[in-house]
Amino acid sequence: MSSKIRLGILGGGGDSLIGVLHRIASAMYDKYQIVGGVFNPVWEENIGFANKIGLPTNRIYKDFDTLIEEEIKLPVNERMQVVSILTPNFLHFPMAKKLLENGFNVICEKPMTTTYEEAKILNQTLKMAQTVFAVTYTYTGYPMIRQMREMIKNGELGKIQKVDAQYYQGWINPVIHDKEKRSTTWRLNPEKSGISCCIGDIGTHAFDMLEYVSGVKIESVLADLNYLYADNKMDIDGTVLLRCSNNVKGVICTSQIATGEENSFIVKIYGDKAGLKWEQENPNYLYLMEDGKPFRVLKPGHAYNSDLSLEGTKLPPGHPEGIFDSMGNIYKGVAKAINKEPYNNGEFPTMVDGVRGMSFIEKAVESHQKGNVWVTIENVN
Repeated sequence: MSSKIRLGILGGGGDSLIGVLHRIASAMYDKYQIVGGVFNPVWEENIGFANKIGLPTNRIYKDFDTLIEEEIKLPVNERMQVVSILTPNFLHFPMAKKLLENGFNVICEKPMTTTYEEAKILNQTLKMAQTVFAVTYTYTGYPMIRQMREMIKNGELGKIQKVDAQYYQGWINPVIHDKEKRSTTWRLNPEKSGISCCIGDIGTHAFDMLEYVSGVKIESVLADLNYLYADNKMDIDGTVLLRCSNNVKGVICTSQIATGEENSFIVKIYGDKAGLKWEQENPNYLYLMEDGKPFRVLKPGHAYNSDLSLEGTKLPPGHPEGIFDSMGNIYKGVAKAINKEPYNNGEFPTMVDGVRGMSFIEKAVESHQKGNVWVTIENVN
């Protein structure tokens, strides 16, 4: 029998970009084998997609509950070891909770749940289950983001004094200005997405990233969100001021109506000795800025990079690596945890990251609704 980790997938069928991303990422290091799942709630499309990607159909299930029921009947050395949740947001919590309660490891898309309360319940469930849980804040897998994290941790920027993240997209423009389209899109439906669209979808990436690379904790936020139309219940643009640990200040600017922008995610961290800047659309370049010194560009694959960066680098210097590689690095880290191998705690985002992300979403919305006031992010262990 194959020694690969047996992986099940929920959602991600058809032309889903996130489905392609996870399947390629899971195959990247030869650590996983997809053995089954539920790709679509419509049986014909579900089984048709399994046939299309060449999966045996004996473990393609009609629904999630059947998957759990049938998998736990199998011997431990045959059942799925980990299940990836790629469904719309409102399904994340019930699926993850039931998987944990039945002893499965879980890889979950973000936002982890639709409410902070659900996130806290899931955290307690994980403590009881003692399995592995990862949230796919994908961009933490980039080698130069990991290099950024290690340089800051090693004090190369000195005392951190400002953090800044900008995440601009323009994809929702064709939807938001059409009353019928915006009322039928699940991203703008609170029952399926939770209380936030822009902050929940991309703002949570920025929040997690700033904490991941800088090492500071965001303690309170003041948000000003834009809904654009009175009948639209979900934010599609927003600015959030940040107060962080160690008296660090910062800002997160997010938008899905930044006309012409594709996926412009920019992360900047400034210390009293130097600053670092990274752009997702040019992910192989990490810019090092120091007063009175030439501007420097660091690139992946070179010996001057940290072990964590080099561990996530698959190609020699000069060969571009992208988002598939970033997600692949997260899957690789989860595989180490499942196999009880040593791993760096920066190799994949955890339950705590997911819970804090949910707290950020709710507090940003609360800050806006209370008239743009400061509200506190709760600590979680």
